[in-house]
Amino acid sequence: MTTSSGSAAPSAAGTGPAQWSVRALLTVVFLGLTAGVQMSDYGLQAISLSAIQKSFAISDAAIGALQGLAGVLVGSALAIPLARFADRFSRKRVLLCLIAASTAMMVLSALAPNFPLFFLGRSAAGITEFAMVPLVYSMIPDLAPQRHRVLANLGFAALVSSGASAGFYFAGDIQSTAVALIPGDLDAWRKAFLLLSAAGLPLLLAGLFTTDPPRYIASSDGASGASLRQFLRARWQRIGLFVGIAGSLMIAVQGLNQLIALALERRFAATPAHIGEVMGPILLVSTLGCLPVVAGLDRWLARRLGQAVRPLVMGVCALLAIPAILMLFSTASLPQAFVVVGLFLFITCTANALVPTMLQDLTPAALRARIFALWSFVVSVFSALGPLLAGFISTWVVQGHLLSAISVTAVPALLVSAWCAWALFQRNRPRAGDPV
Repeated sequence: MTTSSGSAAPSAAGTGPAQWSVRALLTVVFLGLTAGVQMSDYGLQAISLSAIQKSFAISDAAIGALQGLAGVLVGSALAIPLARFADRFSRKRVLLCLIAASTAMMVLSALAPNFPLFFLGRSAAGITEFAMVPLVYSMIPDLAPQRHRVLANLGFAALVSSGASAGFYFAGDIQSTAVALIPGDLDAWRKAFLLLSAAGLPLLLAGLFTTDPPRYIASSDGASGASLRQFLRARWQRIGLFVGIAGSLMIAVQGLNQLIALALERRFAATPAHIGEVMGPILLVSTLGCLPVVAGLDRWLARRLGQAVRPLVMGVCALLAIPAILMLFSTASLPQAFVVVGLFLFITCTANALVPTMLQDLTPAALRARIFALWSFVVSVFSALGPLLAGFISTWVVQGHLLSAISVTAVPALLVSAWCAWALFQRNRPRAGDPV
């Protein structure tokens, strides 16, 4: 195993530091807080969709494209080159540049005079999802001891989820505070984006004090560890099934996540602020509540099934999510709809919680950032299909009934995800005499 200078003592397994350092622990917390703040603008945008739609006079199809495609266009062009850069140079410097760029794009979105420019700003802000998150998941194995890696991944996910849910819950407060603090006749949602962008400066300053961890390269990575093409060629079947599971699941999840606020507002004549105040806790409870469940299932079932437990959990959850999404189709009241949404999100969050750990197990250290960037791009393309398809179905098939459009989009995708999960489970399943 090789590491850069200034590294912590390596573990016996050669897969990371032997123990936590204070700076490493604080760096993981900073990474989670940063990604959480950056993700909170998606919640703010989701709650502001009706106002954005009125400001630019756009259709449901355009809203679906905004929620689905924005973030894919520019992010997909930048993620893999940036990840290659991060695999070779300072990940800390790349991270600071991403924070600055994301903040600038949030300002551009707030001040955009027309929808194409707003769409471009939101697309460019997608570098957070495409480049920052893969970068973080490549750093965590070099910050956390091997025995704590799952907990570090789940802790990071918890902080990100808290930020995303805060964007929903505090959307009304953010808008009212922004209107009070920022002068001028800008729309309230524009001022809210400007206020949220102000978090970029303290994040940049705090980032200067974080650590830039060395890379722990295990000897098992081999000489071809830095060849992305060779890695994909050797593992293409397992990677293809992995993408099928996570990608199809994202069609269903993002079709609901990105459009549910507008759908509930339209169906039940609820105010965006009220929807945000309820959706925030739902997202938080769903994403945090599933973590101990996932950790327990992984620890308990892995004794018998090894790594095959992870696709098994994802496949079962995909099947369980189908009746949940069908219940959403027939909800008769807003409280009932909130309960169904919470159930669906809890099930699908359980399915997704161990995905980063699965990919880290599969990936050589020298390729981690690039693999996560490629994974983020491919899955985000699937994610874009969710709101895009639901928006088109709403406009041209079900005459604006978004809850129906979300349901029709989700069910086939969940079935595909469950099938891919079963196929990967069969490949990973321990055979008689195999060590688990």
